[in-house]
Amino acid sequence: MTLMRIQGLKGGYGGEDIVKGIDLALDAGDFAVIIGPNGAGKSTFLKMICGLVNFHSGSIEMDGRPLTGGQALSASGIGFVPQEFNVFPSMTVRENLEIGCYLKPRDVKRRIDEQLARFPLLADRLRLPARTLSGGQRQTLALAIALMMAPRVLLLDEPSAGLSPVAASAMFDTVSQLSRDGIAVLMIEQNALAALAIAQRGIVFVMGQKVRDAVASDLVLDPETRRLFLGGQPETAHL
Repeated sequence: MTLMRIQGLKGGYGGEDIVKGIDLALDAGDFAVIIGPNGAGKSTFLKMICGLVNFHSGSIEMDGRPLTGGQALSASGIGFVPQEFNVFPSMTVRENLEIGCYLKPRDVKRRIDEQLARFPLLADRLRLPARTLSGGQRQTLALAIALMMAPRVLLLDEPSAGLSPVAASAMFDTVSQLSRDGIAVLMIEQNALAALAIAQRGIVFVMGQKVRDAVASDLVLDPETRRLFLGGQPETAHL
């Protein structure tokens, strides 16, 4: 059974449709990356799924049940890591993790322990304010917060933005492992080649519409996609 199904999603800001009728389905363990030019509606699309931007047409379902804007995101089985403002800088690492578990405070210690086992670098920084962390460490904390409620669908908006190549590679490795563990991942990423190298599916957005949805490796080798979005890599481009 399809885990998440999105049909005919339309909406945007100020009466203007930024997203223009997107269909998309995710099963458990799927790893799909959305690429496309700036202004294509990628981030708006994720925010619509999360209830942060209203849509006037279409539907979003989890396990065959419609999601409504009033539902708590994490209670619906969805975790979201926005590109910016994804941690509370003045709060400690532990306090940030606790916020991620606000719906089930009785489970907070166990859930924090799970994330520290997954991300050992956070263990030595629990008492530090999040603002003292490096860029890669902040992104790790943001991801850990989203995982505190054990989401079945994980939405990531530019997780490698501002990271060093080493930190970005580590982030991609972590996300790949989460997908192998059965979490459905839908990720927006400007580093298209690196993202397509680890994803199963590649989805191309242009002007608010989905124009391609294919096996990631096929998109890398597709001449038109390569010319428009991947820097004109030669025919021999590989993953």
